[in-house]
Amino acid sequence: MAVLTWKKEENVAVITMTNGENRHNPVFVAEMLQALDEIEADREVTALVITSGDEKNWSQGIDLAWLVGRKNAGDLGAIRQFLYGMNKVFRRLLLYPVPVIASINGHAAANGAILACACDFRFMRADRGFFFFPEVNIDIPFFPGMIAFLKKAIPEYKFNEMALTGNRYGAAEMAAHHVFLKASAGAEELKADTMAFARAMTKKRGVFGEMKRRMHRGIIEIMEKEDPKILEPLAIVTD
Repeated sequence: MAVLTWKKEENVAVITMTNGENRHNPVFVAEMLQALDEIEADREVTALVITSGDEKNWSQGIDLAWLVGRKNAGDLGAIRQFLYGMNKVFRRLLLYPVPVIASINGHAAANGAILACACDFRFMRADRGFFFFPEVNIDIPFFPGMIAFLKKAIPEYKFNEMALTGNRYGAAEMAAHHVFLKASAGAEELKADTMAFARAMTKKRGVFGEMKRRMHRGIIEIMEKEDPKILEPLAIVTD
């Protein structure tokens, strides 16, 4: 069963995550990368929106049942491969040649919130859902590359607060700190606001992609040089 689908609405591609809490596992990685490849190949697409088909959740992050199962089975290779795969997803979004907009219509937690921050822009409905990073409470520190691109999406003073407290935040507060472009009133308003913004983003792929490559060069270097120091020995969880 597919965990996401995509369709084109005029010049905008829309990826809809379709697996309830939309947790990340190897199937999610494979399907997301395939969708990104297919959308990039369609030269009519000028923007990409990522949303969820679930009324409660945008994405709750990593599939912990899968992760714990692999860990208990001693299959560290599968875990390592998956984490490298998630980094590939993040890298693709950071360098994607069209604007990528997260349309957050429910909870975005942990790796789900991180996925949203790899996008270029974010909208969230104000009447439902929290945006937060619980990693400090579950003993899983961010990778260096994550920290680098989270700070391009979140002002450093606010990122410091969010990362070190693990507190939950609503859309209005995130919009006030410029993490989101807008806290939309409800589900219909969120869709309308996101799609109106996406349709207006008709930048040329060449210059848009080059801008992102230059802007995010330092982030990509950290992901390529520093993250493997943690991923290879799987030095993820601290005491």
